[in-house]
Amino acid sequence: MCQIFTHAEPDLYACRARSIRLRGVATSIRLENIFWQVLEEIGQRDGLTVPQLVTRLHDELTAAGKLQDRSNFTSFLRVSCTRYLELEVTGLIPADRAVPIGSLDADTVLAGERRAPLPLARVRSVA
Repeated sequence: MCQIFTHAEPDLYACRARSIRLRGVATSIRLENIFWQVLEEIGQRDGLTVPQLVTRLHDELTAAGKLQDRSNFTSFLRVSCTRYLELEVTGLIPADRAVPIGSLDADTVLAGERRAPLPLARVRSVA
């Protein structure tokens, strides 16, 4: 079973830092290459570069009052990538990459997720 994971191309889990400006401040974000690839895919759907996408996510998260600690932003990006892939696999986001994410009705996607929680959303912490 573990060979499925242990035989993955090492470049996928190698970390890479990228310098991005958030609200005019240069900051460095370190993610594994596979997450940079997913962010690139998400951005391409809406005609955004990765820095533009990351800036938009940061700004929207800040505006919603949900960015408590900057150190959590990198975790937020990883979770966003995972959620994107899960939403795509379950059909709540079209697999057709020509369909921009921005064209989707967020309330409809979220309602679909509430009706049929994503596999990882069902994970419970084990004590």
